[in-house]
Amino acid sequence: MSTPFGTVPDEAILEGSATDAYFERTRATLEHAGKNPRVVAEVTADQFPTGAFEVFTGVESVARLFEGRSVDVDALPDGQLFDGGPVLRIEGPYLAFAELETALLGLLSQPSGFATAALEARLAAPESLVLSFGARHVHPSISSVVERASLLAGLDGFSHVAAGELLEQEPSGTMPHALMFCFGEGNQAEAWRAFDEAAPEETPRIALVDTFWDEKSESLLAAETLGEDLDGVRIDTTSSRRGDFRHIIREVRWELDARGHEDVDIFCSGGLGPEELRTLRDVADGFGVGGHVTNRSPIDFSLDIVELEGDPTSKRGKLSGVKEVYRTPDGGHHVALADRDGPDDGRNLLEPLVRDGEVVREFDLEEARERCLADAEAVGFDDSWG
Repeated sequence: MSTPFGTVPDEAILEGSATDAYFERTRATLEHAGKNPRVVAEVTADQFPTGAFEVFTGVESVARLFEGRSVDVDALPDGQLFDGGPVLRIEGPYLAFAELETALLGLLSQPSGFATAALEARLAAPESLVLSFGARHVHPSISSVVERASLLAGLDGFSHVAAGELLEQEPSGTMPHALMFCFGEGNQAEAWRAFDEAAPEETPRIALVDTFWDEKSESLLAAETLGEDLDGVRIDTTSSRRGDFRHIIREVRWELDARGHEDVDIFCSGGLGPEELRTLRDVADGFGVGGHVTNRSPIDFSLDIVELEGDPTSKRGKLSGVKEVYRTPDGGHHVALADRDGPDDGRNLLEPLVRDGEVVREFDLEEARERCLADAEAVGFDDSWG
């Protein structure tokens, strides 16, 4: 089996061969021994609430993974925040899903990490335009995973064209330094005019202004060149040449305003994360965030059997028994055994996802986005990491 870019095909994921070898050997052993117990398995990152909330996503892909398998699956809603206890529960004959564990964890771990990092960026500059520019840091086959996670966490858009087609979202973007190089130093105005003439009318006219000269000089030249058609300037200064980045932005703003260009926005990109966004959000109008999202480590989910033929069980260090998780009005996240009472004012967060192989939940990215942002406010996510 080979594919042009060395990626595992969808068919391998769905049939269960995108797995660790020991699951295939486990299947062979159990079938040889005539064993296929009914189990309940749970996916968790932390057993008890920790106070450090993360975003849960990837659940739609998991639903497709279990479609047609004789299992029941419950999961948190897409975009829900959690800080401990199960995020997903599977009940059924073990051999109905044994080899899916590897893919299941991957489908949840990486996008949930991306979304958590994107939420950090969103809340660092809540009133600013924040776009995802990180697709270049991941394998192209998962670029839409990055961009969907970024949208779910509240970012305003992204740059990737193919991801936009899959997600039915118009990608955002201005111009690269390569365009400026192709026109050459001293010909920046020619490059900006050509872009203005060639770009669709609905595309914002945002000039890249840090290629050859200092940011102030190129910004003023861009404003002089495009006049009222100029929507903004983008400063992407390399960190090694930045100096006091905040001062540079304030200087550009001052000089633009002094010449009557108060309506020209300033957009910043290049290695920015929450700390930089908090520092710059009062002097810049928007940001592009890349590595902060894509460099985030996946959330360390694991799958563990917690009930075997109706009896509680667990490995050492894990909690036996089927559990429920609850959100209380004060933003609390609680874990309790399913056969015990939860908090009096708690709302059960685990909801049906698959019933006997049939997907029983609908998915809406905008609803997940609203849920994520509302839950972030409810649990004080900004305070949990900042």
